[in-house]
Amino acid sequence: MNDRLPHEKGFHVSWDQLHRDARALAWRLDGHGPDDGAWRAVVAITRGGMAPAMIVARELDIRMVDTISVKSYNHQEQTEPKVIKSPDMDVVGDGTGVLVIDDLVDTGKTIEAVRTHMPNAHIATVYAKPMGRPQVNSFITEVSQDTWIFFPWDMALQYVEPYRGKD
Repeated sequence: MNDRLPHEKGFHVSWDQLHRDARALAWRLDGHGPDDGAWRAVVAITRGGMAPAMIVARELDIRMVDTISVKSYNHQEQTEPKVIKSPDMDVVGDGTGVLVIDDLVDTGKTIEAVRTHMPNAHIATVYAKPMGRPQVNSFITEVSQDTWIFFPWDMALQYVEPYRGKD
């Protein structure tokens, strides 16, 4: 019998792994923008999308970087998404030629809120869960819906019990 909570089925991502995966995302996106393959801007979904967006912007030499802040979690509990900071709409317009980057798509509700602001943006995430996967245009790694991803900014080094418990 498994008495673990869903968030205890953890996928731990180190800084090195996030960097490799974000670079892989950049390589996947390279040359696929609508303007002769180039992208006009990167918009990070804060906070989780900021690190991968910085890496993608660097790899693709995109200097126009902005953020959209969507609050959709209260600790580990997902709530209704709310845009609390928009990007410069004079720059991003309807999203044509804009890469919107996030760390993870879970249910897709955050992406839905972003699409109302930039319907033509290309949405890319490093990680995707099955429920949210249809909401993104590009991603690198899919994990199961019941997996909780522990990002490096959420972790400290410490001992953990083995997955199967003790003998």
